[in-house]
Amino acid sequence: MKKLIFACLLFSVTHTLFAQGIEFFHGTLAEALDKAKNEDKIVFMDCFTEWCGPCKRMAATTFTEEKVGHYFNANFINVKMDMEKGEGPDAAAKYNVTAYPTYLFINPKGELVHQSLGGMPADPFIEVAKTAMGKVDNSKEFEKAYVDGKRDPALILKFVHALNRAGKPSLKVVNEYLAKQPDMSIPDNLRILFEGTTQADSKVFDQFIKNRTQITPLYSAAQVNERIEQACEKTLQNAITFKSDALRKEAIDKMKANCPEKAEAFTLSADMKFYKAASDPVNFCKTCDAFAKKEAGNDANKLHSIAQQLSQTFPDNKNAMQSAEKYARKAAENGGLANYYLTYAGILLKNGKKKDALEVAQKSLQIAKDGQPQSVPAIEQLIEQIKG
Repeated sequence: MKKLIFACLLFSVTHTLFAQGIEFFHGTLAEALDKAKNEDKIVFMDCFTEWCGPCKRMAATTFTEEKVGHYFNANFINVKMDMEKGEGPDAAAKYNVTAYPTYLFINPKGELVHQSLGGMPADPFIEVAKTAMGKVDNSKEFEKAYVDGKRDPALILKFVHALNRAGKPSLKVVNEYLAKQPDMSIPDNLRILFEGTTQADSKVFDQFIKNRTQITPLYSAAQVNERIEQACEKTLQNAITFKSDALRKEAIDKMKANCPEKAEAFTLSADMKFYKAASDPVNFCKTCDAFAKKEAGNDANKLHSIAQQLSQTFPDNKNAMQSAEKYARKAAENGGLANYYLTYAGILLKNGKKKDALEVAQKSLQIAKDGQPQSVPAIEQLIEQIKG
């Protein structure tokens, strides 16, 4: 109950479906496949074992992140399976699972669509899921009927959904259909408008906002807000691709106007991505400082991510490396993990502080030996580099 109240206060919405990270289906694989068929989705399976450390870290970190929940809950039937118990051994044999964690993406027929493995942060994990989605392309099933002139709402909705799921552009189809609809209040049209809103820099997005109050009862306030955020994120990606500051501003402005409770976090994230891609160390450092102050706080994982991005993107920029050192130190002190100290030591070395780097690396090694043995080889290699 306390979690529910907190989520409502934090996001100012009453629907918390997408605020809890990945929601896993409780049932057999056969039941999950049936559910996937009925909902026109595919199954995501987290293959784990009780003794797998990276499996536990993924469950405790990446799986719980809001943006991961957003994507996986909207697109998959999610299941967890211990590969040494129950159905696990048979599934492991069928899909050739030999390492953990392994991630399987399975179509409703039980066929493997995509497979990946290993622990990873949220953004790369979502990219893995998008790759899987791109391999499930049934848009051609509807394209022929569309080319032949069929324009009934059911076909259009399925066609647009299939195009979006495959990562193909759908705006042309949506615009052509909606242009001939005199009454946007019809539920079928509202559903097509919802499905077709893929980017904020579009006429469809403006129509979506205009009809927002009528669309919301068909879905939920949380899903509508999520669609707005996804559309703004797509426009940001366009801004990065075309190096357009105008599109960056448009994405931010439309978030502020239409999803204000998430606008500040979106703005900081958008600016970091844009200035990083634009190789602009001055504005990137400023945005990192703002993000650390307003969003990261004492969150060691977020501070560690900032330090890594600064040091990897601008290794030759003095100000960027000084900032990286500051955030790496805070991450190590707050988080206490061996890999945090390893990053901190590496940055100290880059900044010419060999003595400090060696001291921090040795501390990292001690922590790793006590509980993170998988990090030992990398730390020992860094210590040899420092001494050499």
